[in-house]
Amino acid sequence: MEIEKEKRDEQHVHQAGLAKSHSESVLASEESEHDELSDDSFDEEAHKHVDYSHYTKAQLVALIKDLAKDNNLKRVDAVVKDIKPLYDECREKERSAALERFISTGGVAEDFDYKGDENDIAFDANYKLIKDRRAQFHRQQEEQKNENLRKKQELVERLRVLVDSPDHTNQFEAFKELQKEWRAIGPVPTAQAKILWANYHALEDRFYDNQSIYFELKELDRRKNLEAKLELCARAERLAGVEIIKDAIRELNELHHEFKHIGPVPKDDKEAVWQRFKAASDAVYAKRDAYLQNLQQELNKNLEEKSKLGDEAQAFASFNTDRIKEWNEKTKEILELQKRWEAIGGLPRAKAKDVNKKFWTAFKAFFNNKNTFFKKLDEERESNLNLKNELVKKAFDLRESTDWEKTSNELKVLQQKWKDIGPVPEKFREKVFKEFKDACDYFFAQRRGQQGKVEQEQIDNLNVKTSICEELERNAQAGTASADLLRDLQDRYNSIGFVPKKDISAIKNRYHEAVEKFVAAIPDLTEDDRSRLILENQISDLKKDPMGDRKLYQKEQAIRKKIQKVENDIALWRNNLEFFGRSNNAEKVREEFNDKIKVATEHLHQLKQQLKLLRTA
Repeated sequence: MEIEKEKRDEQHVHQAGLAKSHSESVLASEESEHDELSDDSFDEEAHKHVDYSHYTKAQLVALIKDLAKDNNLKRVDAVVKDIKPLYDECREKERSAALERFISTGGVAEDFDYKGDENDIAFDANYKLIKDRRAQFHRQQEEQKNENLRKKQELVERLRVLVDSPDHTNQFEAFKELQKEWRAIGPVPTAQAKILWANYHALEDRFYDNQSIYFELKELDRRKNLEAKLELCARAERLAGVEIIKDAIRELNELHHEFKHIGPVPKDDKEAVWQRFKAASDAVYAKRDAYLQNLQQELNKNLEEKSKLGDEAQAFASFNTDRIKEWNEKTKEILELQKRWEAIGGLPRAKAKDVNKKFWTAFKAFFNNKNTFFKKLDEERESNLNLKNELVKKAFDLRESTDWEKTSNELKVLQQKWKDIGPVPEKFREKVFKEFKDACDYFFAQRRGQQGKVEQEQIDNLNVKTSICEELERNAQAGTASADLLRDLQDRYNSIGFVPKKDISAIKNRYHEAVEKFVAAIPDLTEDDRSRLILENQISDLKKDPMGDRKLYQKEQAIRKKIQKVENDIALWRNNLEFFGRSNNAEKVREEFNDKIKVATEHLHQLKQQLKLLRTA
């Protein structure tokens, strides 16, 4: 009997030893597999991107107030990461606008102090509250992990004492209680987790090895563990049928946590049960991968469609016109474009910001331009006058300079700025232009006296005049001609100095032909208006001519002769009407002469208007 007992005990000890070595290898496998399968990045990838780029400041403030009350810190962090740059961009635009207003009213940039508004204060306060809550949460997490580490280290020491104790009475019950306590304790810092886990399982295996007399109890316990793990396998297998992938992944991670902490199973079943559990997990993750792949394809398709709409929107950003009807038509078009945009789903997170910014920047630019047209026409022209007066002052300050190259470049920059500024109130147009032109002409007249520079300057002037002719021709062809634009181009053309002598006739002829085409292309003008514009242009050109006074006088005399001739014709035709009244076909002849008188009268009116305009020159 003693010999049989010794053999049985030796067999139990040998089996415990084999279980220990196998437990260590499978445990390592479980650790690595669990680390790999418990990746919870799915929530972020599958999270549908919300477009906040068109939110106003007030909407962003309302949103961050709600986030400050939200306990889901992961969601809060994701949304704050999206909206913080958008709010900062709005704030910076307002600050820049305030700075420009400050400087335009005579302030100095160094003295500018931007305080922001109530929205800025509310946003910053709630943003700080969220940061404080996040920091407090992470501190509490770390404190709890450190506390868990202390508890588990203390439990390991208690287990070590239990394993080394020679007294085997009630040891198994105490051991199971320690296992229960271990499972109840939460996670510990990652740096200590593996070593702590290894020490715990090493002591666990030592306990089973030392408790060979309780081998039957150990096997019973492992069979119970096997039943529990098989139940987890069945639950994991059912997750493959869950429709909501996010819920399936979350529950699967919970099952992995339970599987890891149940404890050892019989060595013959250990690998099989783990492979079954792993296969069920792989099925869920394969379904997740397929879902994510389809989702990515859909997001990429959305990206392609929205990129095209973003390209279409760019044309609206630069749209400008002086007609209300055209603004209303374009508004309908861009609102239809917006409907198409909003009908498309989300975008890949990495590309969403750039694509949204491209579309909404163009969208906002269009409506900003529209609001400027409808609300600030008068303010814009008044502002243009102030800007041009500043350019006049700068040009006047430079007129006496003898630093020819530098000053010439500076004046050209001022002329380009003058060109870009746009029209001013009509009653100041001639005056401010004459002051600016006189200042520029004075300097360039002085510079032309410098040897060796005349030819290049004249070539440059020819190029500029040619570009103005091209701009006149381009606008005439495109149907964008207007009286204001003609006057602006006319002012720019007349502000330019001499051109090479051999090119004077050609550029002048091209300019006058381009003006005639431009005037002919201006919509909604009467023939009187067109004739007046062309005459204004000719008068403006003659004013600049050194022989201008003489040519103006000659043109006035020519018009007077035309007026006298037309008046004589009208008088003659009216006199002849009485003679034709006595003829047989009087009615027909009278009608013909009345038509001639009507046409001549209209022509006479035009000539008198031209003469009146010429006298104001």
